Amino acid sequence: MSQGQETVASPQSYPPPQAPPVDTAPSRAKGTLAAASLAVMVAQIANALPGALNGEFQLTFNTFGSQLTWITAAFMIPVVVFELTFGVLGDKYGHRKLVLGGALLVMIGSLVCAISPTVQAMWIGSAINGLGAGAIFPASLALVASVARTMQERVRGIAIWAGFLSAGSALSPLLGGMFAGFGWWRGAYAVVVLTGLAALLLTALRSAEAKVARERRLDIWGQITFALGLILILFGLVQGPEDGWTASHVVVALVAGTVLLAVFVAIELRVESPLLELRLFLNRQFAISSVVAVVGMFAFLGACFSTSMWLGPVQHQNPLYLGLLFLLLQGPAFVLIPVLSRLQTRVSSRWLMTFGFLAMAAGAFINSNADVTNRDVTTFVLPSLLVGLGFAFTLSPMTAVAVNSVPREMTGMASATTNLLRDLGFALGPVLVGAIALSAAGGQLMASLQTSGLAPDQLGPAMGIAEAGGPIALNSIPEGVPGSGASQFALEALGSGFTQAFLVIAVAALAAALLSFFGLRGVREIDPEAAAVEAAA
Repeated sequence: MSQGQETVASPQSYPPPQAPPVDTAPSRAKGTLAAASLAVMVAQIANALPGALNGEFQLTFNTFGSQLTWITAAFMIPVVVFELTFGVLGDKYGHRKLVLGGALLVMIGSLVCAISPTVQAMWIGSAINGLGAGAIFPASLALVASVARTMQERVRGIAIWAGFLSAGSALSPLLGGMFAGFGWWRGAYAVVVLTGLAALLLTALRSAEAKVARERRLDIWGQITFALGLILILFGLVQGPEDGWTASHVVVALVAGTVLLAVFVAIELRVESPLLELRLFLNRQFAISSVVAVVGMFAFLGACFSTSMWLGPVQHQNPLYLGLLFLLLQGPAFVLIPVLSRLQTRVSSRWLMTFGFLAMAAGAFINSNADVTNRDVTTFVLPSLLVGLGFAFTLSPMTAVAVNSVPREMTGMASATTNLLRDLGFALGPVLVGAIALSAAGGQLMASLQTSGLAPDQLGPAMGIAEAGGPIALNSIPEGVPGSGASQFALEALGSGFTQAFLVIAVAALAAALLSFFGLRGVREIDPEAAAVEAAA
């Protein structure tokens, strides 16, 4: 999610078996499954599109600095901020209503992206998409679970739902690359609008509502402090490399965000119905698996974002090549569903996670040695496949460990919390990777220009462009324009910055592997039926 970006999104929780709704005729159950599956696929396509189109965005909007980072981050922030609250709203007022509202928001957000005249409009469209997707992810899964009459039907339904979610991850980069190849990347968002309309109509006409639990209470102050605190911290992390870490607005954002999150923790310890049950973290295994979820998923989406930036705004490669690479990054999680569902009944989640994160670390380490002047895309095939395999082997076991390390009555909150932390890792991926790469590239570029020996008619404009827009702006100016003589220095600086970012990603994935192996010793294994449910989702 993330989106995934994931980015790749994930469900808010695995809803417990419950009495089916009144209208559970076979045709209505099939309609509900079809509507939920189509809705989550549309949400995931919207989630993953920016990763395939960063190069096109840069050329269309003449972006600089952190502006591309914000397109991706604007989607993931609403997902993370409102993930738990959407689960409560669905339980209280109806999950079908959330799917309908989420589909409408994705249509609106994608329409805004399709007609955006500026990068700022793209931020708005992505944020609306993220809000809609954040509602769809938990609500659509709840609908699938609610119409199942038996555990076998429930497992099958979740497997189909997860398959459509993974299909969205795989289709999105191909869709973006195809339309970008035709010279009209906006058409990819137009497709999302149309498929979103189909999901909305199918949900309205063919789906049944899940049983609601109206006694659930909203944690309003917890939601406000969590949202504001997280947004301020992410803002500071994104703008720090561009505006300077000592800039007043960056310092204020980071300090205020930290204070608000501390207030959030205080509220959660006192409120009767907390948004986040902090007592879960007293369990050692759950606490370690939570850290692994954040660090590991930061590594995965950071690798996806870095690959997108390398082939897009840095090397300006054909977007279709990036789409094919993203199949290797996202596809294994879909293709290996049957294999992993069997493995989880036979192999400890600890071993699966360790192997997955080691594969992810190996892929990122290979990329950290890439040569930015080498335009051979095939050099990214093996590392992308390793990262994709690593993600496939870690996604489901992380939830299994978290859910099965706490008492049965707390499994719903444990699963929801793990998914929240996993999506937080997704959100941090592009934010921190962008900060690391652009900060390093900016520093190297200015030092290189000062000792470059360029003629004054090239050096002056190049310095001005670099100071105003950073290395991405200088790397993208057309040949023959004043300052274009320095574009090679910008290319080399960006290559150095993103190879450093890949190295940080490799270290993060290695840390997640070590934490999994040494910190999760003695983790309680799951029974086959539970494993099937977790592996399917």
